[in-house]
Amino acid sequence: MRLKNIPGSREVIGASGFVEHEPEKWAGRWRERFGNDYPVRVEIGMGKGQFLMELARRNPQINFIGIEKYSSVLLRAVQKMEEEPLPNLCFVRMDAQELENVFGEGELDRIYLNFSDPWPKERHAKRRLPSSAFLDRYDRILKADGELEFKTDNRALFDFAVEELAGTAWRVRELTYDLHRDARLNEGNIMTEYEEKFSALGNPICKYIIFREK
Repeated sequence: MRLKNIPGSREVIGASGFVEHEPEKWAGRWRERFGNDYPVRVEIGMGKGQFLMELARRNPQINFIGIEKYSSVLLRAVQKMEEEPLPNLCFVRMDAQELENVFGEGELDRIYLNFSDPWPKERHAKRRLPSSAFLDRYDRILKADGELEFKTDNRALFDFAVEELAGTAWRVRELTYDLHRDARLNEGNIMTEYEEKFSALGNPICKYIIFREK
């Protein structure tokens, strides 16, 4: 997916107090960064922030961190935070491959993956966020009973994600191939911008919640 570059986005992000510019220094100490002892949860590939900001509004006693690689996308989330600051939410501009440099072992309570880039070419499979390569990274930074939630409208990517669990210690807690028609799992569901768009087109939304058996 080609993203439009927005002139000045890096400068705005670089000056924003809503963005943590030295995330490595907080590895293992993110509760200290927020000034409390609340659980820490992360969305990887947060986009414009709609999902995570609503989650933070509804859960003031949980700390949330949004990770986004692209400045032109993160800029929109920063602008939203300028209109409505949320003390339990901050952003980090980084590549997901750096996760283990930014979070300590067992530091996170939950990880969210929403409508991740499918990287459709087979040679790019290891770049997919629900791949076994990334599952190993998540395992190290999630606490013992931590969970990983993944949502997508891309059935091929979801099938790949489920297949990647085979032969691992990850176990499925919940799984659906049509979230919005599953009354129980859809209760309290917060939609992302992409979710609103794709579900309006009639695309079923797939979701799983998995945990690591330790």
